[in-house]
Amino acid sequence: QVQLVDSGGGLVQAGGSQRLSCVVSGGTLSSYAMGWFRQAPGMEREFVAFISRSGRSTYYADSVKGRFTISRENAKNTLNLQMNSLKPEDTAVYYCAGDPVGIIYNSSSYNYWGQGTQVTVSS
Repeated sequence: QVQLVDSGGGLVQAGGSQRLSCVVSGGTLSSYAMGWFRQAPGMEREFVAFISRSGRSTYYADSVKGRFTISRENAKNTLNLQMNSLKPEDTAVYYCAGDPVGIIYNSSSYNYWGQGTQVTVSS
């Protein structure tokens, strides 16, 4: 059974950086396209970033483009999200997700989910 474990969240000041990781077990990361989503209190889960199986294609939400970078280390079965120039509006629980079937921006397309890691950006 494929399991995803998110880590790396915490409290950071506005303008700072944070790096999230997602370790895949029970499966091989290279087999899956992957994404990151986030959910703020009272809000729907929203798309943040996507990376193809090969890593050659990436897509970002407009709100994070130029600040966040998604990457994958297939040999380590690890997905990363480097977040720079963080803003208070980036505060949310961040989830890694894997193996989308369908529209990559839709959370319902993904078969596997991490448990989430809280990122809080203070002003």
